[in-house]
Amino acid sequence: MKNLHLIISIIIVIPVAIFYGVKPDYLFEVSLNSTDELNIFKAIMGLYLGFATLWIYGILKPAFWKTATISNMIFMLGLAFGRICSITVDGIPTTIFLLGTIGELILGIFAWYQLKKQKALSS
Repeated sequence: MKNLHLIISIIIVIPVAIFYGVKPDYLFEVSLNSTDELNIFKAIMGLYLGFATLWIYGILKPAFWKTATISNMIFMLGLAFGRICSITVDGIPTTIFLLGTIGELILGIFAWYQLKKQKALSS
C-alpha cells in the first residue's frame, strides 16, 4: 500500500508520455503544425518519463521513497492546479481531461497522505 500512489502514477504517466511524444493527436484534439510544436510535446514526454523513472527508483530503493513521493505529489497537484486554472479561465474541457483533473487531485492528495502516514509510523 505504501507504493500504491507511485505504481498507479507510473501505469498512467508512461503511456500518456508516449502518446504526447509519438502520437499526441491520437487521444487529443490537437493539430501540431511546426517543428517547435512537436518539440514541446517531445519535451513533455521526456519530463513525464523522467518523473516516472524517479518514481520507479523510489519503489526499488527505499532511501528514495520520500523524494519520489514528494515529486509525485507536486507533479500531480501541479497538473491539477493548471487544469483548474484552465477550467476557470478557458471553460470546461472534454471528459477525459475532467477525469484527469480528478485523478490528479486524488493521486496528489494520496501521495500527501502517504507522506504523513510514513512520518507518523517512523516517529
